Amino acid sequence: MEGVQIAMSINTSGLACPMPVVNTKKAIQKLQPGQVLEVIATDNTSRSDIPVLLKKLGHELLSMKEENGVITFLIRKN
Repeated sequence: MEGVQIAMSINTSGLACPMPVVNTKKAIQKLQPGQVLEVIATDNTSRSDIPVLLKKLGHELLSMKEENGVITFLIRKN
């Protein structure tokens, strides 16, 4: 996503559920409101689990793209 400044990036590739979600939640807590987190994951359940986490916590999923089995999320902390 062009024009978005990423404040932090975490790579959860190779980690199985629930670790991508756990690591995403911990990373979000370190950000200030309005900052953007990039999460890279390979666990298929992340496709649904991370958006559910964001909805529950009230944060914004800016984008989710998948390429060659790698899922990349851009998340804005609210």
